Amino acid sequence: MGEVVSFGGRSMATTWSVRLVAEPSLEVGRLRRDCQSALDRVVAQMSQWEPDSDLSRFNRAGAGEWLPLPPEFAAVMAEALDVAQLTGGAFDPTVGAASEAWGFGASPATQAPTCDALDTLASPQGWKRLDFAPDPARLRQPGGIALDLCAIAKGYGVDLLAETVTAAGASSFLVEVGGELRAQGLKPDFQPWWVDLEETGGEGLTPLRIALSGCAVATSGHTRRFHQVDGMRLGHTIDPATGAPLRNGALSVTVLAETAMRADALATALMVMGEAAEDFARQHGIAARIVAETEILTPALAAMLD
Repeated sequence: MGEVVSFGGRSMATTWSVRLVAEPSLEVGRLRRDCQSALDRVVAQMSQWEPDSDLSRFNRAGAGEWLPLPPEFAAVMAEALDVAQLTGGAFDPTVGAASEAWGFGASPATQAPTCDALDTLASPQGWKRLDFAPDPARLRQPGGIALDLCAIAKGYGVDLLAETVTAAGASSFLVEVGGELRAQGLKPDFQPWWVDLEETGGEGLTPLRIALSGCAVATSGHTRRFHQVDGMRLGHTIDPATGAPLRNGALSVTVLAETAMRADALATALMVMGEAAEDFARQHGIAARIVAETEILTPALAAMLD
């Protein structure tokens, strides 16, 4: 078995890193460039801050217009709509207008939207207005819909790193973008990749360390991305039903899933669900830590800690 090598860089306004068990034949410098290129594709396709991204072009498109999607965007869109359906719209990729209005998009905001504006920003079940054709991949703009894929695209970036290092021949690795992680295999000492779950959103949380292998972990929480609007400290998670940032008492949710983009999207959905999150996670076997007034570990997560 080879030795552990590490490298990283910056993307999506954060850092990324790779640790992997490398055989002597692995060209580490080339692999680092391939990883950076993979993440650059995510930004070029799905960033709402890039005016020429595929996402920005879709948001500007006229009603009824079909836009072709590159493979990465199509993969994220398919997963986003699947999670939206599973969660009854608690995760909704069509909150882009609300994100912009509250200052979490490309333009800052210092004042809250008016009550009249909020009525137009609320988009309960907005995802149902989207027409997505997988082959060839394309998406129809129904009119007035603005996508925001921030709650899933970073997770997909983690998965893309995993795909990239796997294609290079690595079978044991830990990849990360902005604190979201995915791991596979064992280290040279035959130990798994141990990771500490983020202690986000509350005081006195139980430190949790898990062996991450064949799965991914992502956390959604108000302490990670927020700003002040009209003197209010607001987290970035938008409730699709109201078009406003969450104020339901949820502080953070950590989810473990097979892929990082699934964990990313489910963590956001459970944040939006508030008090209903625990029952939903139990019913669907989701491994999660939910932090509000108390800390809740779902049975699926507790089983992973035994």
